[in-house]
Amino acid sequence: MGDKPRNSRILQAAEARSGGKAPKPSRSTGLGRVIIAVYGILALAATVRGVYQIASKFDEAPAAYTLSLISGLIYILATFSLSSAKPKAWLLSLWAVSIELAGVIVVGILSLTHPEIFAHPSVWSGFGEGYGYIPLVLPMVGLWWLYRNRSERRA
Repeated sequence: MGDKPRNSRILQAAEARSGGKAPKPSRSTGLGRVIIAVYGILALAATVRGVYQIASKFDEAPAAYTLSLISGLIYILATFSLSSAKPKAWLLSLWAVSIELAGVIVVGILSLTHPEIFAHPSVWSGFGEGYGYIPLVLPMVGLWWLYRNRSERRA
């Protein structure tokens, strides 16, 4: 009984349907959900902050406030592209997260070397110190996650 192969029609149909392979989890499961949630929170926080600062006191620090809004828009793009299963979403996520990392590094350096440009802090100034350095760490985690799930780019 233990050596006899199982010829269940249900098993055969399931194997034929899946091609004999188990389905691979998508980017938006497990740790991916946490990454997407953190991006969503930052998207909301940075966008609302940027809109408020531009609407109420733009003349005080136009560069910092514009950067806050730009960072919020990049976080929105990253949130939606990371959670999407569309064919070009992986590449769009890669670009959004890479631009975010470059922005955090460049603005972080400029905010330390040229503090007069950033009279008031932005989301990325001081490498995201106002947000607990999450803006610096999150794109690194996001790029790692995208690299780990790179097979989805051709999905």
